[in-house]
Amino acid sequence: MDPVCDLVLPCRDEAPALRVLLPTVPEEFAVIVVDNGSRDGTADVARALGATVVAESRAGYGAAVHAGVLAARREFVAVMDGDDSFDPAALLPLLADVRSGRADLAVGRRRPVGRGVWPWHARTGNAIVLWLLRRRIRVTVHDIAPIRVCRRDALLGLAVQDRRFGYPLELLLKATAAGWRFVERDVAYRPRAAGTRSKVSGSMRGTLRTARDFWRVMA
Repeated sequence: MDPVCDLVLPCRDEAPALRVLLPTVPEEFAVIVVDNGSRDGTADVARALGATVVAESRAGYGAAVHAGVLAARREFVAVMDGDDSFDPAALLPLLADVRSGRADLAVGRRRPVGRGVWPWHARTGNAIVLWLLRRRIRVTVHDIAPIRVCRRDALLGLAVQDRRFGYPLELLLKATAAGWRFVERDVAYRPRAAGTRSKVSGSMRGTLRTARDFWRVMA
């Protein structure tokens, strides 16, 4: 079947993960790997496995996601981390939610499959930010949407400006303000691929940097 949704994978030094992840992507998705300054051959691995590769020289999660969304051409677009911490099959119910009209934005809520998968400092920061969001704008989701599906043109219409780790938080803020309907589904959150390291939860420093970006968006 022809793909019906573009899948954007923002990547920096994720070659080992892509070797495992890309062969498991369902045929409903056309993969766009955004190489955000990798030094490990991420782009070469992605091309060899049939993905479209987009280079984004400006460092930052939001910059990589935005470049991928601009490169997408299908009506629907999905975004997921490229570190093999999610099963791409988990995107199928989210895509169905949006295609059917049940949701404008379908997101995954991380459910760790074991201890240590989601470090306490990253999980605590996520919980605090969402608690503040529920008090401020009554957002209904319980995670900062690390895996999500929506319509491409609608996403671009939100004009999300953050180009760092605050991108998904700004997306939730603007989608809520625009009256988007959310559906949230539990998704298994597993250890990232061997040979890769998280830029966010892999260290206290990464978590603090992410928290700084979140507070800037909320200010």
